[in-house]
Amino acid sequence: MEANAQHGPPRWKFWLLVILWVWPSLSGARAQGLAPLPLQQLTAHVYAVIGDSGPASSANRGFNANAGFVVTPAGVVVFDSLGTAPLGEALVQAIRRVTRQPIKLVVISHYHADHFYGLQAFKAQGAEVWAQSHAKQELASDLIQQRLAQRQRDLYPDVDDKQRIVPADKWIDGDHAFELGGIHFKIITAGPAHTAEDIMLWVQEPRVLFAGDLFFQGRVPYVVGANLKGWLASLGKMSTLEADWVVPGHGQPSRDPKPGIALTRDYLQSLMASMGKGAEEMLTFDEAYARVDWGPWVSMPAFEAANRLNAYTAYLEMQQELLNK
Repeated sequence: MEANAQHGPPRWKFWLLVILWVWPSLSGARAQGLAPLPLQQLTAHVYAVIGDSGPASSANRGFNANAGFVVTPAGVVVFDSLGTAPLGEALVQAIRRVTRQPIKLVVISHYHADHFYGLQAFKAQGAEVWAQSHAKQELASDLIQQRLAQRQRDLYPDVDDKQRIVPADKWIDGDHAFELGGIHFKIITAGPAHTAEDIMLWVQEPRVLFAGDLFFQGRVPYVVGANLKGWLASLGKMSTLEADWVVPGHGQPSRDPKPGIALTRDYLQSLMASMGKGAEEMLTFDEAYARVDWGPWVSMPAFEAANRLNAYTAYLEMQQELLNK
């Protein structure tokens, strides 16, 4: 053995060959310098990854939203793909730590950047993408390109010129039930609410609800562009499901979602009441905003980044409602 070793290649060449052989498989998280995404196992076959509680930033590398997946005997169903292409690759790698089953389907809750920019990693896996049909209008708007330019500026190099806007392969209208590997799923149309195209994913057998951004846990919701009355109605729909787990779009999964649902509902109602009163008294937005005591919400994550914009959305909605009377 020793004589043969002397006639073989030097040890450093051997290890170089090994590295070159395995390097192409080191995609996603490691290639981009991201740590492996921590997984929360909610049931025997349902997992979630939980982002930072604040807004997307270079510090958290755009990882401020949640995603999840369900492993079935026939393949994997994913809900949302996170907020950058590297994060999407990291999510693929997280799934591969659990199963070698093919990734069949990605359901997108809505077309906000923090939930769908990871899609290209899943398309590379051959996955099909489903989303609500109203998102087609969002994808055709100038806003989607403006947001991409903003993310390329603020989150570079995680969002760069290789970032693609990936449309759905199948557009869903209304509720849609399907089955994969003996597990039954239901896509629940919930918009217009947080966006025009909101959907939730109900996993029937383990009774897990992926709620997307209709449910924020432990932080101020992002309300810009929302339909507040529609959102409140969607919270009512969520409350009727007796889920064992609810995974919010932001914040920790909950086995008792009632307090979190109440928090989101109370915040939306507070916006509508305060901004509605200002609009009714014909105050300017600045005047209406300045006189509100935001005390209960000031200390919550994302307040500084979101609250004023949220209030302006509520002001415009309440103002329009008055004009329509």
